[in-house]
Amino acid sequence: MELEPRTTAPASATGAVEFVALAEIDDDATFRLRDEGDIGPLAASIGRLGQLVPIELRRLPGDAGGGRRWQVVAGFRRLAAVRLLARERVLARVHETLADDDAWSLALAQALVAEPLLASELAALGDRLAAERMAPWAEEAVGDAVARAPVDPRLRERFREFLERAAAQAGPGARPPAGEEPAEGEPAAEGEAAEDETDDTVEVTPEELAEDLAQRMFEVNQDLAVAFESWAELPAEGRRTIVEQARYVAELLALLEEGEP
Repeated sequence: MELEPRTTAPASATGAVEFVALAEIDDDATFRLRDEGDIGPLAASIGRLGQLVPIELRRLPGDAGGGRRWQVVAGFRRLAAVRLLARERVLARVHETLADDDAWSLALAQALVAEPLLASELAALGDRLAAERMAPWAEEAVGDAVARAPVDPRLRERFREFLERAAAQAGPGARPPAGEEPAEGEPAAEGEAAEDETDDTVEVTPEELAEDLAQRMFEVNQDLAVAFESWAELPAEGRRTIVEQARYVAELLALLEEGEP
């Protein structure tokens, strides 16, 4: 994605950082990109280390009065965490004047560049931006962010449970994956016919297929556990490919479970 360089400083760089009373901040959610979710850990961090990153505020359009002077542009979770801590003020960068386009740039920057939303949230965000005809420059960035998005925690948990069930069903006596030959001098399993070297077709019973798939899924699960321990050290493209494959299997899980007794 190429962006046209600016010849002047963006309006978002002109705000002054100061403490703002919570009572002066409106509950407007125009720039909210997702639900706040569990803010407990964030509140604990702010309580222990202080608020390290200011939220972004702009003058509330139309100034509704009643003491509410500011509209939140970015930092909804930080604001919620500060409120959870029963603080009276929040560290904020305030913008007396900030156009809608610049405000959207601030709101979207972290979600699309630093901390991507989940794929489902990004898709909903892309639809919303298109419907409201806001920030057209973000369309390609949303697509790129989807590729980097983490797997939905619910799908990841269901995927893990599926792998554990498959491993349990395979049992300790599961046959080795297809293509793995017995050790030299070790006889083939009883009743297992030798493959005709001249025949490319190998018949597999449903029981053998299920057993083989369960064993291979178990081994992949073990490899993923090892990879997770050094995840940050893996190449970015490799991580992206692994996540895409895991997401695909997670999406198949609902279809597979439909056939469960």
